[in-house]
Amino acid sequence: MQLFDWIVLVITLLFIVIYGAWKTKGSKNVEDFILGSNETPWHMVGLSVMATQASAITFLSTPGQAYHDGMGFVQFYFGLPIAMIVICLTFIPIYHKYKVFTAYEYLEKRFDIKTRSLAAILFLFQRGLGTGLTIYAPAIILSALLGWNLTYMNIVIGILVIIYTVTGGTKAVNVTQKQQMFVIMSGMFITFFLILRFLPNDMTFSNALHIAGANGKMNIVDFSTDPEEKYTFWSGITGGFFLALAYFGTDQSQVGRYLSGKSVRESQMGLIMNGLLKVPMQFFILLTGVMVFVFFQFNPVPLNFNPNNKTTIEKSQYKDEYHALEKDLETLSEDKKVINLLYIDQLNQDYDNPILRKELVAISTKEKDLRDHAKEIIHKADSGSETNDKDYVFFHFILHYLPKGLIGLLLAVIISAAMSSTASGLNALASTTAIDIYKRNLKEPKTEKHYLNATKFFTLFWGIIAILFACVGTLFENLIQLVNIIGSIFYGTVLGIFLVGFYIKFIKAKAIFYSAFITQLSILVIYYFAIFIYPSGEEKLGYLWLNFIGAMMTIVLSALLQVTIFKNEKNIA
Repeated sequence: MQLFDWIVLVITLLFIVIYGAWKTKGSKNVEDFILGSNETPWHMVGLSVMATQASAITFLSTPGQAYHDGMGFVQFYFGLPIAMIVICLTFIPIYHKYKVFTAYEYLEKRFDIKTRSLAAILFLFQRGLGTGLTIYAPAIILSALLGWNLTYMNIVIGILVIIYTVTGGTKAVNVTQKQQMFVIMSGMFITFFLILRFLPNDMTFSNALHIAGANGKMNIVDFSTDPEEKYTFWSGITGGFFLALAYFGTDQSQVGRYLSGKSVRESQMGLIMNGLLKVPMQFFILLTGVMVFVFFQFNPVPLNFNPNNKTTIEKSQYKDEYHALEKDLETLSEDKKVINLLYIDQLNQDYDNPILRKELVAISTKEKDLRDHAKEIIHKADSGSETNDKDYVFFHFILHYLPKGLIGLLLAVIISAAMSSTASGLNALASTTAIDIYKRNLKEPKTEKHYLNATKFFTLFWGIIAILFACVGTLFENLIQLVNIIGSIFYGTVLGIFLVGFYIKFIKAKAIFYSAFITQLSILVIYYFAIFIYPSGEEKLGYLWLNFIGAMMTIVLSALLQVTIFKNEKNIA
């Protein structure tokens, strides 16, 4: 990195932190700190909801996901707009009617304290893990590619977030996320158009899409009914719907964003804005990853994008074998470039040559074989090495091909996105701990000042926990998948509780509590035997289905328990 990149990076991050702390300092009470005094306009609600979900993992992992697997991941979001409509019509009016600070506060009003506590604990567990990952994801990539100390990176990102989140609470999260979304989307748009400029002069955007399509990267919709397929239209519209419904409707990191809206209508408009823009935004980020793939059809590409693996190989007895593979890849890359240029020339003459398309597929297959062989060598050199390099693809492009100054901006994008999601996570964790666990279980009432200080303390507490978890985190197959897997394990059960609370009035407290408890244990067992113990790509069940199974199992089991074992229980609400 050049000095100018450092200046851009530091000024951008310091501006966000100082602006957020200054603009929102001095919360007077818990309502001000958690709900932002219900002064947030709809557009800021929408931006805050989007920024909370658009973590650094989104901008690191998603382009790499598209580079390797194409556009199919966008199906994951197909159920999201439908979920936004359901939440706007049902969830938001109920939350505002009961004037709750957290989503789980409603569950005590509808059921009892045990159900509220169970849902809150499940949330705290999965969001605590998820918040640690939002710090760890950018830290491990920046550490690997820039040589920065991983632990120091985790601590720095965590402290930056803690400063303004403890100072201003929800207001600070909302205010800073507006700045962060501007930085994030500006950086992504600039990068996308630079990629197009870096392509060969006689190559059009249409040509680029044809090359991507020839390599199987533009298969956007898959109507397969095979449950082993991770991303299909059906898993997206069902599992994705239930995941989005649970995340945006019951996860306090999201609920807290729109509970701060000025009114029911403002909150609803903010969520509708998210529903309209989220799928196009994810499509654009995936398309950026596909364009990076097209770019590397004409430029040198490493055998493995993770630089740590290259270092490992150079210190091992397998380096000569690895170097031979690198030479094979160089030769293949030259052939690939020639074939692609011929293919473009044919396209410019309005002829999509099927023979050249087959040659492109054959070359891609050979390249994949070389990469798989390289992974085997890396594993032999160090069995503890992470051979999957999806999360390093986009960052490799940023560091090696973007102009001076823009590297600093893209680093600011990644760290800003990390700060955005982490701030929302900490704010939600602190709110839930303070309101649903601490305040609810105190035998003697305390002053507003006491609860405000307690909420700030829990923000600091969870910030430290998130940093510690980030420091001991382990890279998974793909970070964006890991975040969604963690959510899918817990969200279905929690969503089932809320759906029963909203829609099925005859089910009472004991039935829902025990059904939720049994369901959560069952989901953990299903996850272990159907997904966890199988290598990547061989899962017996796509993890998105866990959301559907968890929600349905909670609903059905609670109904059965209510009409059998607990049929004489009286309702609370």
